[in-house]
Amino acid sequence: MKIIPAIDIIDGKCVRLSKGDYDTKKIYSENPVEMAKEFENSGIQFLHLVDLDGAKSRHIVNQKVLKSIAKETSLHIDFGGGLKTLEDIEIAFDSGAAQITIGSIAVQDPEFCFGLIEKFGPEKIILGADCQNRKIKTSGWLENSDKEVIDFMMAYQKKGIKNVICTDISKDGMLEGPSTDLYKEIIEKTGVELVASGGISCIEDVYRMKEIGCSGTIIGKAIYEGKISVQELQNFIINA
Repeated sequence: MKIIPAIDIIDGKCVRLSKGDYDTKKIYSENPVEMAKEFENSGIQFLHLVDLDGAKSRHIVNQKVLKSIAKETSLHIDFGGGLKTLEDIEIAFDSGAAQITIGSIAVQDPEFCFGLIEKFGPEKIILGADCQNRKIKTSGWLENSDKEVIDFMMAYQKKGIKNVICTDISKDGMLEGPSTDLYKEIIEKTGVELVASGGISCIEDVYRMKEIGCSGTIIGKAIYEGKISVQELQNFIINA
């Protein structure tokens, strides 16, 4: 199972939110490039990079941060936040993203997204399924939809999507544990390559996600708050 640290960007800085609320912003680093280098030096190979400014403004904003991290590390970067147009998506790939995550646009314009899957291939596109009470939320988690999370995934799975990041917004940044039952249900009913996101609070949570069959887990605040040490992650990677 892949260990995928999260770097969320506002104003070019590494921040974390609680439950997606921008008013809860806490800055953890003024220099996300150095943070990414620290992850790489610890043996981590993957990075989940989110342009929170982009998610709110609905177009890519922090591509310079993406470009710098891609240039100065060899991390496999998946990038999301505000990717609404083909131009923005091409900017993301040109700036060094190995994969892009489609979330809001996947709800709002599925035909456009089906075209992206055909154009770039399903291995380059990750479906972002951010949900609260099993309903998908969009636009930086500021807007509701009527899409049920598993139905949403299965519609895209039929179009070739294999990789899905699912975030239970009620758990995100709360350090109270992930939505294990929801993730188990998703894996059993869809068979997608599921990356669990939100609520990881300790190394035991990481092992639990591996046990239920997740292909990866995204870890944010637990790293920044010292709830999971770099040594514990290194040990997990070695043992896995």
